[in-house]
Amino acid sequence: MAGSLSEIKGKIVSTEKTSKITSAMRMVSSAKLVKSEQATKDFQLYASRVRQITTDLLKSELIFGSDNAMLVARPVKKTAYLVITSDKGLVGGYNSKILKAVMEMIADYHDNNPNEYTIISIGSVGSDFFKARGMNVSFELRGLEDQPSFEEVRKIISQSVEMYQEEIFDKLYVCYNHHVNSLTSQVRVQQMLPIVDLIAEEARESKEAVFELEPSREAILKQLLPQYTESLIYGAIIDAKTAEHAAGMTAMQTATDNAHQIINDLTIQYNRARQATITQEITEIVAGANALE
Repeated sequence: MAGSLSEIKGKIVSTEKTSKITSAMRMVSSAKLVKSEQATKDFQLYASRVRQITTDLLKSELIFGSDNAMLVARPVKKTAYLVITSDKGLVGGYNSKILKAVMEMIADYHDNNPNEYTIISIGSVGSDFFKARGMNVSFELRGLEDQPSFEEVRKIISQSVEMYQEEIFDKLYVCYNHHVNSLTSQVRVQQMLPIVDLIAEEARESKEAVFELEPSREAILKQLLPQYTESLIYGAIIDAKTAEHAAGMTAMQTATDNAHQIINDLTIQYNRARQATITQEITEIVAGANALE
């Protein structure tokens, strides 16, 4: 029984240490989440302004039609999926949700035919997942910072846009977890190319141009449309990172709660075992005293 008490006590001490670690990790994820949510808000202000400028410059194209390659759909021979996952675990179902959704899309729309799709991967978990299954990963980025700057992701974003312009693929989707709140995220699959989120109705309702253009309108659009798409992809990366921090915080909170529950159960078990030991010792002493009478 002494061995059993010692074993239970050891489990309690070990679980308490684990709970302290998970609690600290929860607080770290919480701090990262606050910063990431602020970064998302700041980006949304920028994205809104860029959208306004782009819509105004494209007013006639959106209303009457356009022949711009960034706006016009072409026959789809190959589709690209830019998939955003984390670089590590301990984030609950964050990675499994998005990877499951992507695999279902590939099975449904391409019948798993590798000639019909390619994958651009951000995050080690996704890259390792796809490569382990022999799937085509044309470009990847690992080791993303907790608060990624545009410069850090510029290469993979620019590469994605260039591949579309060079007709290596004909449609680009970004697949990621959209941050709703600290407890909830939603899988989002957003078409980035060709550009479809600019709405003709917005162009009709927009005011007369208030922007001074230098150089020509066409030269500006040639630079602006790729940058507009790049900003949307960057926004998705920030959104996904926010969801990742929220998932990590929730996962560590759950782990901490579970550890506390285990400690409570072990404490009850320890007290019962200790009580049984004391009762047995008293019984033995009484029996010994009775034997001496």
